[in-house]
Amino acid sequence: MPEEIEVPTEHLHEKMQEELEEHGAERKWISRVAVSSAILAVAAAITALLASHHSDEAILEQMRATDQWSYFQAKSIKLEILKGNNDLLVADGKSVSPDRLSKAKTYADEMAGIQDKGKELEESSAEHMHHHVSLARGVTAFQIAIAMGAIAVLARRPRLWFLSLALGLLGVMFMILGLL
Repeated sequence: MPEEIEVPTEHLHEKMQEELEEHGAERKWISRVAVSSAILAVAAAITALLASHHSDEAILEQMRATDQWSYFQAKSIKLEILKGNNDLLVADGKSVSPDRLSKAKTYADEMAGIQDKGKELEESSAEHMHHHVSLARGVTAFQIAIAMGAIAVLARRPRLWFLSLALGLLGVMFMILGLL
């Protein structure tokens, strides 16, 4: 009986099939990393937009508060001038008209309202800035997560991808905190 000849192509076929299965799994993993990175990029973009909005609002509210405090100072100066003039009238032995006294009271009342509005605007600015800081931290976490996903693929280290996903969850947490 003749000796059976082993066909080298059978061995090659098996080896090729093993390689295909091995790289097929790697391709699936790379696809998952790519999809998760794309989702993280969308979350980062939305969070960045929200962070920018709150930063802009904080600045606008602070500018409005500054305007209120300038208005308060103007009223304060008018009140002090009016009081000084009233004091001069009294010092000269003249009476102060009820109109002048009423005007002084009006200034004082207006100043209280202006002061309340200024404080309210400062608090609103601080709250917007608090939201901005949380959202900015979320953007940072998302960006690092995306970079870790890329490094995971380049280094072929699935554990780094899990770290990327964990950082993405941290970004989600900061995003939620920034929205509350």
